[in-house]
Amino acid sequence: RAARSPKMMENKVFLSFTFYSTILILKMYAVAIITGQVRLRKKAFANPEDAVRNGGLQFCRQDPDVERCLRAHRNDMENIFPFLFLGAIYSLLDPSPAVARIHFLIFCVGRIIHTIAYLLGLRAPTRSVAYGVAQLPCFSMALQILLATTPYW
Repeated sequence: RAARSPKMMENKVFLSFTFYSTILILKMYAVAIITGQVRLRKKAFANPEDAVRNGGLQFCRQDPDVERCLRAHRNDMENIFPFLFLGAIYSLLDPSPAVARIHFLIFCVGRIIHTIAYLLGLRAPTRSVAYGVAQLPCFSMALQILLATTPYW
């Protein structure tokens, strides 16, 4: 078991944030691995040296399935990175641990559903609803951060 400082153990909100953030980062790694596997299966490589290694320059090309994976990954970066900032700052505001956990859980589940819907091409509006639901805790955290910091601007 990793050594933990007593101070870190006191901040239950930050520990919860750390747990959900790590799940989301692992999910992003999974999407990257899936993208690579789809590239190999579809023989659609972004770089000439990869195409040559896997059959020839004709395989340096785009593929709709690879592009879908890349869009899912890009969407993760556009949404998970801001969550990491907002969640870390929000954790410092001493929110209710239960309320904070709900914020983090909703975002995490929303992003997982969003990725599944994106990669599998699920029927609309599954992906959009998952996206919207995941944004709610982010807006809530951003608002709380702004309210807490407004006296200092």
